[in-house]
Amino acid sequence: MTLIRSISGIRGTLGGAPGQGLTPPDVVLYTAAFGTFLLRQADPGAARRVVLGRDARPSGPLVRDLVRGTLVGMGFEVVDLDLATTPTVELAVTGEKALGGIILTASHNPVNWNALKLLNGRGEFISARDGAEVLRIAEEGDLDFAPVEALGHVREQGGWTRRHIDAILGLPDLVDVPAIQERRLRVVVD
Repeated sequence: MTLIRSISGIRGTLGGAPGQGLTPPDVVLYTAAFGTFLLRQADPGAARRVVLGRDARPSGPLVRDLVRGTLVGMGFEVVDLDLATTPTVELAVTGEKALGGIILTASHNPVNWNALKLLNGRGEFISARDGAEVLRIAEEGDLDFAPVEALGHVREQGGWTRRHIDAILGLPDLVDVPAIQERRLRVVVD
């Protein structure tokens, strides 16, 4: 089993003992550390909102449910895009005026891997400094959870893929749709 904690996120192989692989306790710990970080950075009165998206890995639903439950327990509104590309989640963070986002994907790694990739409120991957602070919060267990009257909720929001496509098509100086259509390109998807 492998668990890699870095400033760019947390990734690892599913299973094993906590701290040795990406286990449910690890997902909860690092999600809570990121949530705590976001709350401490937020302007007073800012909406407690985080965008969540994932790839199609078999572990995706399990990891998603752990992340959602943890963030709800911290008082966040979780805007769950479910299956979404990384750029779509990045766009949704700004579109939803969220404090940040989490993408559940291990990119090119094999199917037994998954990861929490962390985004700031601009829809960008967090900086090295911010990543180090998230790791410090996790290591010290310095977490902030909500009382029962302030628990968050999940809002399932499936329309962001279409909104992302429309945003790209709305860039006529960059995307020449007629020229692309004329080429009659064929695409293979694996």
